Amino acid sequence: MSALNVTELEAVTAAEIIDARGAACPGPLLDAKKGMGKIAIGDVIEVWSSDPATKSDIGAWAGKVGHEFLGVIEDDGYDRVFIRRGK
Repeated sequence: MSALNVTELEAVTAAEIIDARGAACPGPLLDAKKGMGKIAIGDVIEVWSSDPATKSDIGAWAGKVGHEFLGVIEDDGYDRVFIRRGK
């Protein structure tokens, strides 16, 4: 499945929101990995990050480990990154 558009992403309800704003790489990715362990398969985590590398880092990690990268909403000074737990 390809990434969702902004309207679709805004309709997604995250089971866990991880506020990693202000953390530098690899902090947001490590927080996402921890957060994934707290949610059920099929649920979504939303990671807030002000580090521009987070989008590509989390997207690459999600694909490698079997989660679904849903996309990114650019907010005021940070990105909201959405990932669905795959396993």
